[in-house]
Amino acid sequence: MGQPELAGDERPPRVWALRGARDSLSTPGFVLFGSFVGFGAMTHDFGWPLWAAALSTALVWAAPAQLVLAGSLASGAGIVAAALAVTVSAVRLLPMVIAFLPVLRTPRTRLTARLLAAHYVAVTAWFEGQRRTQMMPRSARMPYFLGLANGLVAGSTIATAVGHAAAGALPTPLSVALLGLTPIYFLLSLERGAGSVGERLAILIGLFMAPVVGVLTPSLDLLLTGVVGGTAAFVIERALRRRRETP
Repeated sequence: MGQPELAGDERPPRVWALRGARDSLSTPGFVLFGSFVGFGAMTHDFGWPLWAAALSTALVWAAPAQLVLAGSLASGAGIVAAALAVTVSAVRLLPMVIAFLPVLRTPRTRLTARLLAAHYVAVTAWFEGQRRTQMMPRSARMPYFLGLANGLVAGSTIATAVGHAAAGALPTPLSVALLGLTPIYFLLSLERGAGSVGERLAILIGLFMAPVVGVLTPSLDLLLTGVVGGTAAFVIERALRRRRETP
């Protein structure tokens, strides 16, 4: 972020898209695929057919939203109520979309490409896209990200089908543990990429706040933790900076 981008690379978009698809087969991708193995096993226990489990990954493409969908349907909620719950859960990704699309687009980027990229913004795709595209020519960023995201979606869909098919051989605790792989990896990646005291403080405050806020207001836990923790970290970092600059 804030790094200079490379210029003068005239490789066609398909080359960058293929490079993105290749890069989806990396450690973050395999961690994500492991999470969807757990999701596939869970949908088997909910009584979903294999095709429905795989289709939910291909279309919804966000494990938390898919868990909301599965849980809503399992509790007897209608399809409209379940769809509304999934929509509300997806609002958490809106700040990521707003922050990331300006990084990807050019004046010639079509609306359909922007909408498709917005659909693909989920935790792993967003983090890896942000990390990998900063030094690319701007014209390469959108095709690269779409290739990366399509590779992640395809791998996750296959992993969902594998988990569903192997559900009988996977203990339930293991299936649940696999679902936690992606959040844990994302947290470790955030810590590794934190470059300032404020960023590290935000992570630390969020870790302490999350269990408490999750009990008090489970419907607003992510929003409140992010707003309060991030604001507190910003204020503390600013105060420390002023103190250092004061003679």
